[in-house]
Amino acid sequence: MNDVASKTGIMVKRPAKMDATELREWKKKSYERAREYLFSIGQPLVYYKKDGTPVAEYPDGRIENL
Repeated sequence: MNDVASKTGIMVKRPAKMDATELREWKKKSYERAREYLFSIGQPLVYYKKDGTPVAEYPDGRIENL
């Protein structure tokens, strides 16, 4: 018996087939899932601001320029 559990995606519809509203909601939920996961393992969420500056966001709300 295999003790390794695997999960193959959670998408119901491909992004290319989504209308604008569905695509916005999908992007928002994807961001929230990534953020929650990273914080749960003690890692910051790292991303680029609109001006191109890389930043790290921490669970306590702190945002640091990198």
